[in-house]
Amino acid sequence: MPKAYVNNIQIEYETFGKHSQPKVLLIYGLSGQLIHWPAKFCIKLADHGFHVIRFDNRDTGLSTKFDELGANEAMEIKNALVRGEEIPVPYSIEDMANDALGLLDFLNIEKAHICGMSMGGFIAQTLAVNHAFRLLSLTSIYSHTGKKRAFPPDRKVAEFMMALTPEKKNAYIEHMLKFLKMIFGTGLAFNKKFHLNLIAQSYDRCFCPEGVVRQNLAIMTQKDRTQELKKLKIPTLVIHGDEDPLIPIAGGKATADAIPDAKLKIINGMGHEVPNLDAYWSDILDEMISHMDKIDKGKL
Repeated sequence: MPKAYVNNIQIEYETFGKHSQPKVLLIYGLSGQLIHWPAKFCIKLADHGFHVIRFDNRDTGLSTKFDELGANEAMEIKNALVRGEEIPVPYSIEDMANDALGLLDFLNIEKAHICGMSMGGFIAQTLAVNHAFRLLSLTSIYSHTGKKRAFPPDRKVAEFMMALTPEKKNAYIEHMLKFLKMIFGTGLAFNKKFHLNLIAQSYDRCFCPEGVVRQNLAIMTQKDRTQELKKLKIPTLVIHGDEDPLIPIAGGKATADAIPDAKLKIINGMGHEVPNLDAYWSDILDEMISHMDKIDKGKL
C-alpha cells in the first residue's frame, strides 16, 4: 500500500475509485486500522461514484508509532488522568486531525467529504472546526462533542478498557471478542465468525497495544468542541446507536444539537459496532450516500 509523509510521520493509506470523483476520507476510531473500514464498504462507495481514502491513524496499523512512551508509562499517565491530574501527553486529537489534513494535502485534495467514527468522529469534528473550508460534508458516527465527563462509558466497559491487553494471539483474540460482544447492541445477532476473522487479521497486521493506550491519552485530553461546533456551516450527518455503551447516545444527540441543521439518524438496537455491511452498516452506507449526494448534486 502507498505511504504519505506528513507532519514528520508516515501514514499508510489506500484508495478506491476514480480520482476524478468526489473524495471521501474515512477516519477510524481507537485502535482501529484501515482494514476496519471493510474493502466491500469502500468499493460500494466507489461504485456509487466516490473516490474513497482509508488510512491508518498514527500509532496503529502500518503508520508511525510513538514508541518513546512505552505501555507502562502510558498506562501510568492514563491512570493519573483518570484521577484528574493534568499531565502532558504524546499527542492530541488536534495532531491527529492535522495528520488527516496532511494526507489530503499529500494527495492534492482540496475538499473532501469527511466521515469519522468513534475517535475518528472526534478527529473529523476537529478537522471541521479548524479547517471548515476543506470539508464538503461531515459525517460523525458513534461520537460526541469532546465534553468527556458528560458522556462516560458504561462502568463495565470502562473497567474492561483499563485491563492489560494479552500479548499472545489466541488470548488477544478472546479478549477482543469479549469486548466487542460487550459493546454490541441487542438488535442483531453477533456475527462471531466475522469478528474473529477481523481480530486475527488485525493482530497479524499490527499488534501495538501501547499505541492504543497513547491514542486513548489523546481522547482523554481532548477539548470540548461544543461552542466551536455551533459555528459550523457544513452539511452534517450524525449517526448513533441507541444501545451504545461506549459512547452513549447522549453524545450523538449533543453533537447534532451543537451543529446547525445537522441531521441525526438514530439506529435502534445498535451498539458501538465494527462496520459490517451484513448488519446495520448497510443502512449507514445508504444514509452516507444520500447525505453526500445532496451536496455533490447541489441539493443542499
